[in-house]
Amino acid sequence: MKKILRTFITAVGLVALAGSAMAAEKLTYLFPAPDFLPAFAPFKLAMAKGYYKDAGLDVTFRVGKGGADVAKQVGVGNADLGGGIGDTAIIVRANGIKVRGVAVLGDKALTQIYWRQDAGIKSLADLKGKAIGALSIQDTTYYNLLAALASVGLTKNDVNAQGVGPGGMIKLMISGDLQAISGVPEWAGAIRGAGVKLEMQPITDIFPAMAQAIIASDEIIAKRPEVVRGFVQATIKAYLDVIADPEQAAKDYVAAVPQHEGKEKIMEGIMRSYIDLVYGNKVDTFGQFDEARLKAVQDFYVSNEIVRTAVPIADTYTNQFVK
Repeated sequence: MKKILRTFITAVGLVALAGSAMAAEKLTYLFPAPDFLPAFAPFKLAMAKGYYKDAGLDVTFRVGKGGADVAKQVGVGNADLGGGIGDTAIIVRANGIKVRGVAVLGDKALTQIYWRQDAGIKSLADLKGKAIGALSIQDTTYYNLLAALASVGLTKNDVNAQGVGPGGMIKLMISGDLQAISGVPEWAGAIRGAGVKLEMQPITDIFPAMAQAIIASDEIIAKRPEVVRGFVQATIKAYLDVIADPEQAAKDYVAAVPQHEGKEKIMEGIMRSYIDLVYGNKVDTFGQFDEARLKAVQDFYVSNEIVRTAVPIADTYTNQFVK
């Protein structure tokens, strides 16, 4: 009887150990803006479809205060991974924040410059003296705005740039208190939906700005590489779902995010805009950084004094988790 009991206890212990070994790795991901925004739809799809779970991850989403703030939080270990722009590491590593991009989520720029058609603006040069909205002045999309201004000889001192958040950009553009924004497709869609006519300048026509990126610290890359790989691969899978079938992706997204109930067609339109303006269709290399492009961005930032110190480009990214 004792032998049987010992055997039973041993078996229970082995089962417990096996269960422990298979327990999902906990991971916190920090968004730079509210996570219900369509800009982050693929992440929500990856969660809803179980892609993170399939990768052995127990993911918690949280919200930060712009890409630069997210990079700082990731750098000090307050979050495992986070979201920024492909060039975020160029900006923050110069300040000693040791993070790098581990996947860039599109081959075009995330933000565009939009302006009210009735604001007397015909080109970027006409932004002088105008009130321009950005997510925040600590967000890397703000640095893209500075780069756009620099391309026509303007600086932040020539405009009234305001960090007003996504809701503020929509509301203030509709009211006319802002004449332009550095924004993403869904904000422009909401403004147009209120009857305001907009013009748009793609930032990628000005300089090689970049899409959203997943950011990781050097420390987590060294200590938990399989966790980083699992999250990157699961997220990219959801992005490719959107590119392959935006109509179905919109339905799945609305089902996963109650705030957008009944807006399937609107979300489909936004997703198609993202495919055209941000994601592109290079599915075979989706997620991979281009070192030459990163260097061109850094050279532009340094030459226009948007950032003061150049850092080794090889330290700002890795493609090891994408391939």
